[in-house]
Formats: sequence, C-alpha cells, structure tokens
Amino acid sequence: MLSNNSSQQQTEFNLVQVNRTWIRQSQHCQQAEGRSSAAKIYESKSDHGLSWTVVSPIVFTYRVIQCKNILDARNDTLLWGHLGDQELKATISNSKPVKRFVVIDETVNQLYGSQVTQYFEARKVVHKILPLPTTEENKCMALVTKILQEVHSFGIDRRSEPIIAIGGGVCLDVVGLAASLYRRRTPYIRVPTTLLSYIDASVGAKTGVNFAGGKNKLGSYVPPVATFLDRSFVQTLPQRQISNGMAEMLKMALMKHRGLFELLEAEGRTLLQSKLQSCESSERSEQEDSATASTRIAIETMLEELAPNLWEDDLDRLVDFGHLISPELEMSVLPALLHGEAVNIDMSLMVYVAQQRGLLTAEEKARIIQCMLGLQLPVWHQDCTLALVQKALSERLKHSAGSLRMPLPTGLGSAEIFHDMSEDILCKAYCKWTDELSSSGNK
Repeated sequence: MLSNNSSQQQTEFNLVQVNRTWIRQSQHCQQAEGRSSAAKIYESKSDHGLSWTVVSPIVFTYRVIQCKNILDARNDTLLWGHLGDQELKATISNSKPVKRFVVIDETVNQLYGSQVTQYFEARKVVHKILPLPTTEENKCMALVTKILQEVHSFGIDRRSEPIIAIGGGVCLDVVGLAASLYRRRTPYIRVPTTLLSYIDASVGAKTGVNFAGGKNKLGSYVPPVATFLDRSFVQTLPQRQISNGMAEMLKMALMKHRGLFELLEAEGRTLLQSKLQSCESSERSEQEDSATASTRIAIETMLEELAPNLWEDDLDRLVDFGHLISPELEMSVLPALLHGEAVNIDMSLMVYVAQQRGLLTAEEKARIIQCMLGLQLPVWHQDCTLALVQKALSERLKHSAGSLRMPLPTGLGSAEIFHDMSEDILCKAYCKWTDELSSSGNK
C-alpha cells in the first residue's frame, strides 16, 4: 500500500494523439493539441519505485430494433440494421461482396431455415447457415468450439461482417460467447425467436455456457451490435413457451411497473391465447394494443436496469428477482422445467417471503399468485425443497460479495434489495408456500 507521502506524489496524465502517436500530458503541462482519449494514466512514486494505474473507459453502442417481417427480402434490417447512417453509406459504396455467417437453432431452422436462405439469396449475400441443437442440455463449450471452427473455415471480416444468431436464449448466449472469443471480439447480431429470449437474453450483454454442473458458469459481458425483435416468430411457439417468456415479463412488472402487472393480470390469458400477435386492425390503429404495449414495457424496463450496469459492477440488481433459487432448481431437474418456469417458482416463493417480512399484503400476494396461474406458470415444485433453497442462498452469498442482495417486491410494481434473510422468516414462508400451493402440482 502506498504511504500518505507517496500518495501525494501521484501525477495524473491525459492521453493525446499527435501525428498518429499517443503521448502523455500532465494536467499542468499541455504541450500539444490533438485527439484526446477518455483514458488516463496515474503515475505514483514511492520508496519502492514507480507504479502506474490505467483507467480506460470502454463504451459499447448497440441497437435494439423492433421490426416486422425481418425475413422479407425487401427489409434491410437483417443486413444493415446494426449500422448508423454514415457507416451504412460507407458499407454500401464498398464493392466487396457481402458475407454473413448465421447460426440457427435446429428447430427454428425447420420452421424458418428456407426463408433465411431465400432472404440471403435474394440479396446476393455470400452466406453460411449452421443449424445447431441449442438446448440447455447442450449448452457447453463444445458447441462454442463447433461454431468457432465453422466461422474460421468460412472466413469473415471481424470488423464488418457480424455473426448472426437466430434462435432462443441458449442459441443467443452460445453464439455471443463464440463471437466474443473469435479474434478476441467479433460483432454479432441477435434475432430472438422465443418470447423468453425476446424479453430477456436478447437485450443485455451477457453470454455464456453451462460448466461443472452450474448454469452459465463460463461467459463474458459483450453485447451484440444489434438485436432485432420480430414478434411474428413467437406465433409458431407452443403455448408453454409463451408462458415461459411471460415469466420474465411478469418479473419486470413486479419489480418496476404496476401498469404492466395490471395489464398481465387483466389480459394475460388473452395474450397467451393470441401468442402476443397483434390483430390487423390494431396494427393500423394509432392506439397501442396489449401485445405491443406489454412487450414494449418489458423491453424498456429491462433496458433501464441493464444499460447502466452492463458488466454487473453493481451487484444490487432488480433483474435478479426470480434468479436466486431458480438456477439450482433448473439445473437439478433438467429438462423438466423451462427457464421461465423455474424463475416463476422462485418468484412465487419470494412473494411469500416478502409477505412474511411485511412487504406485501395478503391481498397483493394472492393477486400475484393468481396472475401467475392465469399465465399458466407453475407456482410450486416438489423438487424445490427447503434444503435446495438454503443451498442456493448459500451459493448466492459466496458469489455476491458476502450479501444475499435479494430483490423483493414491496408492492405491485415496486421493489427493494435486501441484504439479509432470517432463517425463521424463510422457514415460515417456505412452509406457508408449500401448504397453500403444493396442491397446484409441479406444473
């Protein structure tokens, strides 16, 4: 540690580029003018020698674009939606053939693969489409390595030819990790095809695979250059997958947006049955329909929480609601529960914990549980034992700087982070949760 005396000898340097060379300039001695950097170097002298501290801000810019008919060859979004106006002009004026490498989930490929191929053929794009079994059970480094081998064989310009991922959350996570590793960082684009990935995995920076029996134990924080959201993909999903995605939507409602909760409470069943598709008359209307409003609010609230904290420097995260117990539960019963189902079981238990702590009234708790059931989400599971809950919370303590950092609802659409958990409150809440909801069954 530096002594007080040596700390006083610290010098702050700005970095300025002059004639293609970066030079240091102290705050008190501005020798030349040029392009300045946001990075700084702090030099300290002590009895033991010199030390340098580098502070180098990294700025990521990425776009989240809601669009329709993304696979229509007349729609430019899939090819150029990630570029700003100036970048687009420069790219289009380039005579080099356009190339794209696409990773697509196997099931999605059966449904949309021919349309993806037709899109690139119509646009005269040199392309490679790689279908892969991107399931939770297969979410491992072997899948990442497979992608990297294929990318390397195909050959892409790592600055101007982004890798495209089309699929659910597993596909987006795995491709994101592969892109972050190839040539240290290659741009990639996310096209989510499930409701869960539309709301959750698509709009943040996290990538990852499962490792050593743990969910997403290996990964990186590298956002895509763009995410393209087309709700029409959702219409081919089974209803269970719609419910699965609505769990993450409900999470954001409970944490941040009472209006979204009330919308899901009143129209959740209708949204499920319509698979969040807007009818033609509502698309032509200036007034926003429920499907459009619910997905928009979910995305906006998610971005509000993620954008200031992409690297999770702040561990107090409202978006962790439903993610304290669920990773342990989900991995222990694979493939019995989908991700959103495990998250909802976690949220259901935490609603009981919140009421036990006096944060929710009995009426609010009942409304939340009824809303979950209306969305056809499981609210209890026999494998979510008290021992599993305690183990999961113990793991949470290890990996959250010694604090539970537990998001809990303090009303309908409001929440706080709590750093402690009384064993007595947990046991009472768990017993009440089991007594009241175990008759609902595992699913």
